[in-house]
Amino acid sequence: QVHPVESGGGLGQAGGSLRLSCAASGRTFGSYVMAWFRQAPGKEREFVAGIDWTSGGTSSSYSVKGRFTISRDDAKNTVSLQMNSLKPEDTGVYYCAVRVGPFSSWSGNYDYWGQGTQVTVSS
Repeated sequence: QVHPVESGGGLGQAGGSLRLSCAASGRTFGSYVMAWFRQAPGKEREFVAGIDWTSGGTSSSYSVKGRFTISRDDAKNTVSLQMNSLKPEDTGVYYCAVRVGPFSSWSGNYDYWGQGTQVTVSS
């Protein structure tokens, strides 16, 4: 079992920055991916960014590319999402998720989920 726990988030201003962190307790074997998803009110959950823990390779959605950066801390088994140049449309609940297997941007492929943390961006 893996238990992701998010921290950070809160209220930000358009053009500003916020940082999210996710600590994953427990262990996985083999290849796995840690990713961030978000869900705005009335919308489906969408992929934001992910990192392959074995290769370090990252991927991000078109809507956040160039603004958000995902990174990892191997020693602490945490992943962070640095969010810059925030926009009101970045508002939503951000979830950290873990997939045991190769990279995927589909939420249905992820095995473990955190409780989520609210991010609100004011204009």
